[in-house]
Amino acid sequence: MNIIFISNKSERARKITLTRLHIAILISALLFVIVTLALSLNFFSLRYADRIDAPVLRAVLVNPQEERHQKIQTHLQDNLNIMAIKLGQMQAQLLRLDALGERLAESSGIKSRDFLFNEIPGQGGARTDQSSEELTFAEFNHKLQELSNMLDERTDKLGALDSLLRHDRLTKYVLPSKMPVETDWYSSGYGYRIDPFTGKRAFHEGVDFSAEIGTPIKAAAGGVVVYSDRHAEYGNMIEIDHGDDLVSRYAHASKRLVELGEVVLQGQKIAEVGNTGRSTGAHLHFEIRHKDKPLNPSKFLKKTS
Repeated sequence: MNIIFISNKSERARKITLTRLHIAILISALLFVIVTLALSLNFFSLRYADRIDAPVLRAVLVNPQEERHQKIQTHLQDNLNIMAIKLGQMQAQLLRLDALGERLAESSGIKSRDFLFNEIPGQGGARTDQSSEELTFAEFNHKLQELSNMLDERTDKLGALDSLLRHDRLTKYVLPSKMPVETDWYSSGYGYRIDPFTGKRAFHEGVDFSAEIGTPIKAAAGGVVVYSDRHAEYGNMIEIDHGDDLVSRYAHASKRLVELGEVVLQGQKIAEVGNTGRSTGAHLHFEIRHKDKPLNPSKFLKKTS
């Protein structure tokens, strides 16, 4: 490429010849200048952004940087809000687990001091600086979600276990297993015997406990009183419904201390031994019936030592 310069003051023309090498050098120099200016403007806008007073220059240099920074801050804040919600849910789950753990420890008889639910368990180990790595936000969010799923699973399992323990404990209190009077022997057992009034073989639907008049009669299990009245053959009689069609019967009492519909607890005094109704002497006639069919009380009662 030839470039010719002509001057009005001189009759002689000047000619410059540009080769491809010269053109490449010029283009490279121009690109270098442009990149240098761009980097300088970017540094200037970041370093002295708070000192720029010119509105036009501030709009050109600072506003794009502020907008990008604001978008990054908004995105981070949104992610932090989501994580804060997850952490709040996990804290609530941990409180429920603590309450369940304490209740389970109490139900199973474990001393609460053996399980410190409000303290962080101890951890430790050798120092491993060489293999340690920083967690990325995505990895941390994944770990947080895994922990939340584990808490949900543990809550469901502990809740089911708590329900089973409660059911077993309630069953123990509503099963007629407590001796109704303080004695360890029967004066007449369950099954066929010679009837003391007729002298004939007859089926005895309960057991008799010989005791003095006025001896306390206690509920063999908790339940609802479904009968408390005078009976033609059983004299003063009380019946307690324990649920699942299971009923205990207390007969020949001298005094009834509970009324129809009253809720009683296991071991509660409900009457006193007497000699009322079809009876040959002071004693308690005790029956356990399921769907109005007699069962052997000796299979339920735990005799006192």
